[in-house]
Amino acid sequence: MPRPFPSTQTPPGHTLLHGAATGLILLLLTSGCASTNLSDLIAGARPLDQETVASGLREALTVGTGRAADRLSTTDAFAGVASRRIGLPDELDGVARRLRQIGLDEQVSNFELRMNRAAEAAIPGAVSIFSEAARTMTIQDAFSILNGPPDAATSFFEERTRTALLDAFGPEVNRVMMETGVYQVYTELSGRYNALPIANAPAVDLTAYVTEKATTALFEELAVEEARIRQDPAARTTALLQRVFASR
Repeated sequence: MPRPFPSTQTPPGHTLLHGAATGLILLLLTSGCASTNLSDLIAGARPLDQETVASGLREALTVGTGRAADRLSTTDAFAGVASRRIGLPDELDGVARRLRQIGLDEQVSNFELRMNRAAEAAIPGAVSIFSEAARTMTIQDAFSILNGPPDAATSFFEERTRTALLDAFGPEVNRVMMETGVYQVYTELSGRYNALPIANAPAVDLTAYVTEKATTALFEELAVEEARIRQDPAARTTALLQRVFASR
């Protein structure tokens, strides 16, 4: 009958099992797969594949741009926020100052307000343009955004869509400014100014000016939304967003 191992010795089989277990733990802890972490393995979650990352980034872009557009298209989103309010073009600063001096302060302020309303009305047109840009995003684009700087998605969108947005916003801004009487007010104010001694109001493309301001504000708001999705788990409102950005 074989004798039991003395209590001071370790059975060979136990040593083998212990070594295997230690090796497995080290393998899990030192795995070089960037998209898989220990909690994923323990939970049985599959590693992120390329298409999952791309789908997650498309969803993030769609969600982020939708939120940004929603906020900017509300009443006073431009007019009521000092950092975003569209003032008169620089070329008209002297005109506005002189008109206010002769008692037309209310008319000048009303003119500014109508320009801001035009910007707010144009913003919803951005959603379809952003959606198309997100749809055509490649897997390489997705990984560049995921692993890029905090504003990588915003930069991607600006590069891909700024020209299209300017083209799309222009007619809408022009339509709203026509409907709300912006051009009529501008013509009246210019006439009052030109009636003053040695005065000649400069010609300004108001449509291009308001369109540019609205487009810039949209990208600024998108950058804010992108930062929230990257930094705040509560902003990742779908399971796919949570999974993709939790892997960072």
